Amino acid sequence: MSDRPEPSPPPVRPSKCGSIPAAAGIGLRFAHHHAVLAERPAVAWMEVHSENYLGGGRSIAQLEAVRRDYPISLHGVSSSLGSADGLDATHLARLRGLVERIEPGLVSEHLSWSRIDGTYLADLLPLPLTEEALAAVVRNVETAQEHLGRPILVENPSSYLRFRHSTIPEWEFLRALAERTGCGILCDVNNIFVSCTNHGWDAAAYLAALPVAAIGEIHLAGHATRAVDGVTLRIDDHGSRVAPEVWALYRAALDRFGRVPTLIEWDRNLPPLAVLVDEASIAARHLSEAHPVRHADAA
Repeated sequence: MSDRPEPSPPPVRPSKCGSIPAAAGIGLRFAHHHAVLAERPAVAWMEVHSENYLGGGRSIAQLEAVRRDYPISLHGVSSSLGSADGLDATHLARLRGLVERIEPGLVSEHLSWSRIDGTYLADLLPLPLTEEALAAVVRNVETAQEHLGRPILVENPSSYLRFRHSTIPEWEFLRALAERTGCGILCDVNNIFVSCTNHGWDAAAYLAALPVAAIGEIHLAGHATRAVDGVTLRIDDHGSRVAPEVWALYRAALDRFGRVPTLIEWDRNLPPLAVLVDEASIAARHLSEAHPVRHADAA
C-alpha cells in the first residue's frame, strides 16, 4: 500500500490560544516564513525553535503573523536541562517572555546539556544516565516549569555512544523524570529508531516502557547513515524524508499512545515547503487510522 495519502484538510484556525491538536504539523524555519504567510499550507499546526525568536525584531513579528492562523509550539534547543550548574536565569526569563507573547500550545526541550561554567556549547550533548544525573535533570525541569507556569515536554535524545557508567536505561530515565516532575514526554520516533539501531536496543520494548499518559507530542524526521569501521551508524540529521522503517515505528507508537500531535522536522538541506506538507499529509493519514484515544489499560 502506498504511503501517498489524499490531500489533507485545510489548516485548523485556532481561537486566541488553542492547544495543539492531535494532528500533523511541520517545523517552521526562516526559509519558509514568506511561503507560509503567502500560501497558508494545509497543516494543522507549526513548531519553531524558541531561541530563534528571543531577540525580537522582524522574526517575532512574522511568527505572530503565522500565529494568527496556526497553533504554535515552542521547541527549545539550549535550556541545558542536563546541566549540573542549573538553568541560566537570563535565558529562562527571555523564554518566559516569549511564552507569554506567543501563548504556545506546547513548550518542549531536549534531554541533553549544552552549558558549563557559563559557556554555551553549540550542540545537544548526551549525559550519563545515572541517579545523580536524574536528580539534576529533575531539579532543572522543576525550575523551568515553575518559572514558566506550565508543564513542559522533554524529548528523548538520539545517541551514538553510551557512557560506560550509565546505570539507568534511557526509557526508564524518561519515565522516572515524568513521574517525579509531572513533565510530559516528547517522543521522537526517529531518535528512538536511530538510537536503538546504533546500540542494538529493542525499539518496540522502548515504546512499551514509556508512560502512555505522559506522551504529549511525537517528532518524525529523516536521518543519514555512515559506515564506521564496517558498521552502519545512523545519524539524526533532519535532512531528508522520513525513512520507511521510521514510518513503521510511528504506526507502532500510535497503536500504543493513540492520536498524538505529530511534527515533521527538517533542518538541513531544506526542501520546498510543499515537501514538508506532503510528509505531514502522510503522518495525517496514519493519525486518521489510529485509535482516537489512548488505551485505557496502557501503563
